[in-house]
Amino acid sequence: MARVSGAGAVLERIAVAAVSWPVLSRIVGRLSDLRLPRPLRVSAIRAYARAYGVDLEEAALPPSEYPSFNAFFTRRLRQGARPVDAEGGAVVSPSDSRLRSIGRVPDDCRLEQVKGETYGIDALVGSAEDAARFRAAHHVTLYLSPAMYHRVHSPVDGEVVAWRYVPGRLFPVNAAGVRSVPGLFTRNERVSVLVETAAHGPVAIVLVGAANVGRIGLAFAELVTNRGHAPGAFRPPAPIPIRRGDEIGVFNLGSTVVLLVADPNLLPAARAGDLVRVGEALWRPGS
Repeated sequence: MARVSGAGAVLERIAVAAVSWPVLSRIVGRLSDLRLPRPLRVSAIRAYARAYGVDLEEAALPPSEYPSFNAFFTRRLRQGARPVDAEGGAVVSPSDSRLRSIGRVPDDCRLEQVKGETYGIDALVGSAEDAARFRAAHHVTLYLSPAMYHRVHSPVDGEVVAWRYVPGRLFPVNAAGVRSVPGLFTRNERVSVLVETAAHGPVAIVLVGAANVGRIGLAFAELVTNRGHAPGAFRPPAPIPIRRGDEIGVFNLGSTVVLLVADPNLLPAARAGDLVRVGEALWRPGS
């Protein structure tokens, strides 16, 4: 990812910082939730789809059936639109994304955000105790562009045993944001979902919010972010069974997922720069 230098870099940092305040994203969220007249709403959805190359045939509903723009943006897909890799032991993509990085967690437990800039996985998940379980784990960073489907699904079979909400800023997670903001994924608002598995050990699915609306919702809990809630760690009364491909959450506009998988015996099935869809293999079982 090319760096911007000089005056251009200064202007980029100023622009990125200017849109990062959560209150601005809340205002955008209210606007995106407005129930506009149907002709205007449908025209806006179709214009957005043309601009970003969104395949409306994949959506579960036609454009006229969405009550707001945000309802369309957080749309579900028709059944069968995202088949899940059938190989036992495969770890699949939780989202439609471009892979920014994939590999092993280094010995210092710091992941590369951009060349020359790293961040600690303890700060990412919001807990040194949780992070200690992912030393030498596999990791992947998945960027969801505005053109993509924005629901997040489980990459593994297992049980949701905890989740942690970490409030923060809402810097853009596009190329400019990643270049300009040190430790971006540890500064933005986020939710870390911990899944215990028989096949892969613990798995952390970290949903990182971003500018514009900035809300993250969970399929199995009432938590909705960017509403001024205090940080907190949560455990369900009993573990929540989940299978590969089950929905776990939704982003309201731009976002990133960072996935940590403790299993050391995995072989990569994708590489940095790839476009992947929900259910496609990121890793396959090794020997």
